Amino acid sequence: MLMPAAAGAAELADTDLSPYLPVAGGTFKSVLSGTGLQSEIRVSGFLMRRDPVSQQDFLQFVQKNPQWRRDRIPSLFADKAYLTQWQAADSFGTADPASPVTGISWFAARAYCQSEQARLPRWYEWELAAAADETTTDARASAAWRSRILNWYGQNAQSAHTQQSFPPNVYGLRALHGQIWEWVGDFNALLISPDSRTQGDPDKLQFCGAGAISLQNKENYAILMRVALLSSLTARSTTASMGFRCVRDQKGTP
Repeated sequence: MLMPAAAGAAELADTDLSPYLPVAGGTFKSVLSGTGLQSEIRVSGFLMRRDPVSQQDFLQFVQKNPQWRRDRIPSLFADKAYLTQWQAADSFGTADPASPVTGISWFAARAYCQSEQARLPRWYEWELAAAADETTTDARASAAWRSRILNWYGQNAQSAHTQQSFPPNVYGLRALHGQIWEWVGDFNALLISPDSRTQGDPDKLQFCGAGAISLQNKENYAILMRVALLSSLTARSTTASMGFRCVRDQKGTP
């Protein structure tokens, strides 16, 4: 599928408004399990953008790449709600420039990341990074951590909160929870089966292609909410609370 090209990769890479911070890899137990997947997987180290892509970041991107403006983007790459929060096709209006941009399709998010010589995170990478709190790399067993995230999710995603309002986790990453939903590169592989009995159903596997996915660690409801949302979307979908951040491969990692 031919997509509109994004210009200015070298320029943006040298002037990132949000630095890329290292996330150590390792063996990681995902909330996902199922046919063709392992519950414990190995994630290589990577670099992740400290903050979600902001209004100002994305405005600069569309100024350099006008084919991604809301009045020019082909319908193949975004639905009608793309960037409708903006005052105009070339202005986010009175929104906080540092607040996360939302209403972005997967295609547009991927193009932006490519312009920063980066890519969208894979689900396992995002899940690994998002499991950390301020002091530990995996806080998912903490009832207090889970409760705090759920409280954040109960707030208005379009509130006045900025990235700085949320404490950085142990990697230095901000706003992985409680502010917006975020695209991942392999979102369309998150095919959920609510009934584990379908795991061995060949018709189900044929329909899903990559195989059905069941969910474990159901106490991590906040993470499962993201899986459910992402699995319901198409690449051209946009929502008022859907943003993204980018990652880069870490040199020297397998």
